[in-house]
Amino acid sequence: MAAATGAPAGGGDDDGGREMEIEAFRRLYPLQFIERFLAENIRPDARRLDRARPTSLSLGTVPTADGSALVKIGNTTMLAGVKVEVMTPAAEFPDQGRIVIDFQMPPICSPLVRPGRPAEEASVISEQLSNALTSSGIVDLRELSIAAGKAAWMAYLDVYCLDADGSLLDAALFASVGALANLDIPMVSVTEEGKVVPASASTERQVSHATKDSVLSSNGAQRRQLKLRKMPVALTCALYKRYLLVDPTAEEELVLRTIITVILDSSGHLISFYKPGGEAVAMTSTVMDCIAKSKYRMQELQNIFEEAIVMHAAGRVISMDMDGTCVR
Repeated sequence: MAAATGAPAGGGDDDGGREMEIEAFRRLYPLQFIERFLAENIRPDARRLDRARPTSLSLGTVPTADGSALVKIGNTTMLAGVKVEVMTPAAEFPDQGRIVIDFQMPPICSPLVRPGRPAEEASVISEQLSNALTSSGIVDLRELSIAAGKAAWMAYLDVYCLDADGSLLDAALFASVGALANLDIPMVSVTEEGKVVPASASTERQVSHATKDSVLSSNGAQRRQLKLRKMPVALTCALYKRYLLVDPTAEEELVLRTIITVILDSSGHLISFYKPGGEAVAMTSTVMDCIAKSKYRMQELQNIFEEAIVMHAAGRVISMDMDGTCVR
């Protein structure tokens, strides 16, 4: 929007004064500020309405975790880590392990989060993450079994929001998927006394011949990678009048208020649809438009995810710019 972003010709004082006027208008009249851009089908950050922000995925970012991932969508930053420990499986599911999910929003992530007070949004996103991962069936919980009825793995998935600049569920879910994809589970066996011990050398050789997914950790211990099934992907949109904004920033979410989040699996099947209140009514055509844009976003994130898996061994970060092009 030239009226808001263009700088007049002249000295630095004129430029500085103009920028101060724009920032003052932005703070005093946030809705009118965004409306001026929407009238030209563009966003304050120069994106088209249907474009997500540049996105990057880095795997294995926390050496002390069994699996980890760092995701950035614009300024929104999520760090996910997984640790596993042995548990006794539930009687009703003797051949399954468990995944426990926790989402945290520390005060450093946003000026809206106060020290000593848990963010209300954190508990909501934690539940949404759990529902998305469970409904998509991304992990076969039998993969976490050690010995039926005796021992299984409990996987603790912790997601930390480092910068809350909008579309938090989108970034948190992508980081969770990345951490699970990066998860290496120790090779163990169960003794006759019921104790879980590191697998013997002979057992490790048998397992390593039986699967191509086994790896060696830094201390030489045999580990296996968790196999994933259908990957869930979330896309948040902001709705205002006739405008639908893909991947809104925190400013856009706060001002436009009506937020819609669609979660699909990698087959394009709808897992969930969230619309937490808001001033606008989501018509059927709007919902269908959101789903169509989610399918496009699914392909973008799949490309980033697949290349990140391939390039992880080389220690390179995969990202995508606003044109949808993967860059390294």
